[in-house]
Amino acid sequence: MSHRILLVDDEVDILEFVRYNLVREGYEVFTAQNGAEALKIAAECHPHLILLDMMMPVMDGAQTCRAIRENPELKDTMVVFLSALGEEEQQLAGFGVGADDYLTKPIKMKLLVSRVQAILKRIDAEEAPAKSSSPGITVDRERYMVIRDGEEISLPRKEFALLDLLYSSPGKLIPREEIYAKIWGTEVVVGDRTIDVHIRKLRQKIGDERIVTVKGVGYKYEP
Repeated sequence: MSHRILLVDDEVDILEFVRYNLVREGYEVFTAQNGAEALKIAAECHPHLILLDMMMPVMDGAQTCRAIRENPELKDTMVVFLSALGEEEQQLAGFGVGADDYLTKPIKMKLLVSRVQAILKRIDAEEAPAKSSSPGITVDRERYMVIRDGEEISLPRKEFALLDLLYSSPGKLIPREEIYAKIWGTEVVVGDRTIDVHIRKLRQKIGDERIVTVKGVGYKYEP
């Protein structure tokens, strides 16, 4: 994926230098020399990231950032100030109008590229869809919830932990000994049938076909 970056600065030399280095990294780069021009270009190209100077003619960085945040079509665009104004008050002002980060000039190009890469990776992580081992089953670890075909299923703690263990390694056989160690540990004395009972309950709730028994060895989750 080629990320789109909009550079906004009234100093042409800086624009060209930064643009050259970001293009070398494989990014699609657009430039603008003031805030008004930046808003027009951003509306056309929908950049993933805008690197924005603070002091500019026509429309300064703070006004531009505020306008970006008020535009629904640019609500997911990351805005990072790249400014010679490095005082704490200026940085706070930048964050106050909605900036995601604030970098001060002069900055070494390797560091700038590194920061850009980190920011764009964050965007990719936020945009990535939640992965599911099976089209019909999703394990929501934050809420201790299982979603089957759009229906939420609440599981007791041990049943959820057991399903999560199997679900996290689809198709992999997990021996009974490993299940005992990871789910029960040494907290209780577990009988030989304890795992089987929990597996039976899980099958009743999520479907028989998903959890496969390998007799005498263990279990595995089949997507």
